[in-house]
Amino acid sequence: MKRAYLADLLDFTAAPAWGERESLTVRWRPAHWLLVDGSGRIVAVQPEAPGPDWVHDRQPGRLLLPGFIDCHVHSPQIGVLGSWGSELLDWLNTYTFPAETAWSDPAVAARGTAHFLDALLAHGTTAAAVFPTVHAHSAAALFEGAAARGMRMIAGKVLMDRHCPPGLSDDPADVARAERDCVDLIDRHHGRDRNAYAVTVRFAPTSTPAQLAMAGALCRADPTLYMQTHVAENRAEGRWVAELFGDARSYLDVYDRVGLVHPRALLAHGIWLDDTDRAVLRERGAAVAHCPSSNLFLGSGLLDWPRLQRQGVAVGLASDVGGGTSLSMLRTLAAAYQVQALRAGLAEATEPRLTAWVALDAATRGAAAALQLGHEIGRLEPGLMADFTLWDWQATEVDRERQRLARDLHERVFAWLTLADERHLVGTWVGGQPRYARTP
Repeated sequence: MKRAYLADLLDFTAAPAWGERESLTVRWRPAHWLLVDGSGRIVAVQPEAPGPDWVHDRQPGRLLLPGFIDCHVHSPQIGVLGSWGSELLDWLNTYTFPAETAWSDPAVAARGTAHFLDALLAHGTTAAAVFPTVHAHSAAALFEGAAARGMRMIAGKVLMDRHCPPGLSDDPADVARAERDCVDLIDRHHGRDRNAYAVTVRFAPTSTPAQLAMAGALCRADPTLYMQTHVAENRAEGRWVAELFGDARSYLDVYDRVGLVHPRALLAHGIWLDDTDRAVLRERGAAVAHCPSSNLFLGSGLLDWPRLQRQGVAVGLASDVGGGTSLSMLRTLAAAYQVQALRAGLAEATEPRLTAWVALDAATRGAAAALQLGHEIGRLEPGLMADFTLWDWQATEVDRERQRLARDLHERVFAWLTLADERHLVGTWVGGQPRYARTP
């Protein structure tokens, strides 16, 4: 069925410049029609209403955006959101690993995955790079659940074979078994529906050198595979990596020397990288997933996003639930602004603040570009998948008054992304199909 949606359309044609409030990259099309055909793709954006052979859905005055893309999130960790009192390494042992161990039961993993995917949609997220658990069935559940909902999914069985509980560990004496699990999942799911496989290394301390080498070999054997891991999240973690891999130049070098840093590599956090590391990321074409709410909540540090941008490293936004405190990319964007404001303030820097444009782009078009998916998602453009969300500008008297007083488009959008949450979400569409609708 051909459907047309009337709303105020906002997306980006290219990366906005840091600090630029008036940007030619912002594509603002108020009172326009988004036309979606039966294939689930956008076929046109136009100011005129289409003919009677189209089903019209009029949403005047509402904001229509591309679906959010979460570049780093953990499906089994919703149950540990808001866990008190730990920094990264203690938090993993106290909260994360027990939660993930429960997913050894396929029934638990299946229920948890369905809950997780529906929660993403209820927060306006239509695509994600996801860590399930070490259990192959948890990755299969993600792929199958995403396919049933039409979502774009990047995921893979988590690789860990040391420094983790027995119920979460691959056998370090049988690296080939974990490799077989990965290959089986690749054969069954990679490139099928809208799924893509990511070689998923938890982080360097929980993989033996042999397992890291195996992961790198998988990437070299098939350049269409993604790779996702964590890097340089906090200082204690960095010191541990230096102890375990004393011959590596840096934390990033542990991955780079085995072939894990490549154009489809996505590394979460990257707070404590140096200039050489950033140059390696640029040269390899790898991207950083910025997890601001998690970094604040766990006290990990403040990412120097402008430096990454200046040095040519792609950045996508990520909720990092459950270190992050919400699946809402809007709350993540607001946290990103706070991180950059605090970082600049502590350094007494005079650089411009993070704009609504840079932040919002990094959760839509910029995230798609970082994941090499700009041909499919991230913009409201003919030929791309109709993954989009519809929002109210205001849901309370407070933000209604704030919107009334906004002086220009940037101020209006910045106030919205700072004050809004899932109550403002009217609906989520994936491949042109409604997948979430707010209840009255």
